[in-house]
Amino acid sequence: MKKILMTGNEAIAEGAIQAGCGFYSGYPITPQNELIGYFAKHMPEKGRIFIQAESELAAINMVFGASAAGARAMTSSSSPGISLKQEGISYIAAAELPAVIVNVMRAGPGLGNIWPAQSDYFQATRSGGHGDYHCIVLAPASVQESYDIMFLAFDLADKYRNPVMILSDGILGQMMEPLVVSGELLVASRKNKRPINQLTTHQLTKPWALTGCKGRKPNIAKSFYLKEGDLEKFNLRLQGKYKNIQDKETRYEGLFLEDAKIIVVAYGTMARIAKSVVNKLREQGKKIGLIRPVTLWPFPKKIFQRLAVSDKLLVFLVIEMSYGQMLEDVQLAVNGKAPVEFLGRSGGGVPTEEEIIKKLQAISFKL
Repeated sequence: MKKILMTGNEAIAEGAIQAGCGFYSGYPITPQNELIGYFAKHMPEKGRIFIQAESELAAINMVFGASAAGARAMTSSSSPGISLKQEGISYIAAAELPAVIVNVMRAGPGLGNIWPAQSDYFQATRSGGHGDYHCIVLAPASVQESYDIMFLAFDLADKYRNPVMILSDGILGQMMEPLVVSGELLVASRKNKRPINQLTTHQLTKPWALTGCKGRKPNIAKSFYLKEGDLEKFNLRLQGKYKNIQDKETRYEGLFLEDAKIIVVAYGTMARIAKSVVNKLREQGKKIGLIRPVTLWPFPKKIFQRLAVSDKLLVFLVIEMSYGQMLEDVQLAVNGKAPVEFLGRSGGGVPTEEEIIKKLQAISFKL
């Protein structure tokens, strides 16, 4: 076990390599270029494939092909680039292929700027491409977790044959923290540990992969159903898979939930700032708690439903680097059974500790 200093972008790339990523294709865009640069240097060293594609569209379709052939494949970009990849992501979901897509979010809409934001939440959790499909969406909140979560991302992608999206942002991607690289990491579940060296592309069994059909029936990767009724049957089967994912793969971090009167809800970088505020106010005797969703889809709605119907008078405060996107999921989960307040900034603006404390004080005055 060793500790090294890395940016969040580099940690994502190193985590992917350690998790057995065998193919990467991407196109440069700020603020995720450290990620593509790290892959460019280290993938060839390990005999794996790195391609700087001619465009974002080319990159995502290369991932389609590599995944169809059985490789652990991924791409990365930042907000406008992810928008360009949406059609390809829809095709990958429809062909039921595993893939990992990283979005180091920047401010928008349009070209916006290179400052951090969390305003791609709708795009990720509502699946910005066409059709009734879902990506599994994971949100790390530290450099360490950016590394660790790549093992989970590839495992979930393979387990469900489904695209998995990582939502990072410009702060988390650029910041540097000590990173522990361990020989054994927590992956698919808290009860399941597997050594890194077993998580290689060649050791994964993928009987559906397009590897040549000698000695077996041919495999087909497609998203095209012309016969009447076939596409609806396929969509119904997908919905069954998504229900299974919702039942089994929800993850969140809870802090001081037992006696909290106000529960702050935040993810990613914003959760780091919120957690600092919660800990400071707890030291002052304030009954403040925190919920940090780790899976943004499936959203951890059950914890909100349970807390909202408790005997305690609760208020939820959603804090985002957007103007209210995750807010809608919290409101849907609470379903009117508790008040939901909001604090948000966007366009590169980040809610400060002072702003959060002021908002919490205003809410406490109402209770």
